[in-house]
Amino acid sequence: MKTLQPPDWLAPRGYANGILTEMTVGSRLVFVGGQIGWNGQQQFETDDFAEQVRQALANIVAILAEGGARPEHIVRMTWYVTDKQEYVAAYPAIGKHYRALIGRHFPAMTAVEVADLVEDRAKVEIEVTAVVPA
Repeated sequence: MKTLQPPDWLAPRGYANGILTEMTVGSRLVFVGGQIGWNGQQQFETDDFAEQVRQALANIVAILAEGGARPEHIVRMTWYVTDKQEYVAAYPAIGKHYRALIGRHFPAMTAVEVADLVEDRAKVEIEVTAVVPA
């Protein structure tokens, strides 16, 4: 994989503007549907925004593992948040959880504020696409 960064652009913080990956025979794509801040038994343990992010990221890592993938294989990540201000205020804690679970790997990323999520207590939903090399 190669990060796509025009040389005259400022470097993004915590994400990549683009990722290039060349598919080879035997490589695999893993698509992880939107994960929210509940555990594997579909129970919320907290209403804290950053802790819901931590749980959603942990869920993603677990699903990636089922597909033989690791966090460094993620090429695209989309975040849906219900409150932009709460998201921004939680940046330091989110960064800590992100580095602990995903590492210093920054895929192409989008964050969007939405009016609501299907699960009433959910504050964030994250989906990813990963490319596993042959």
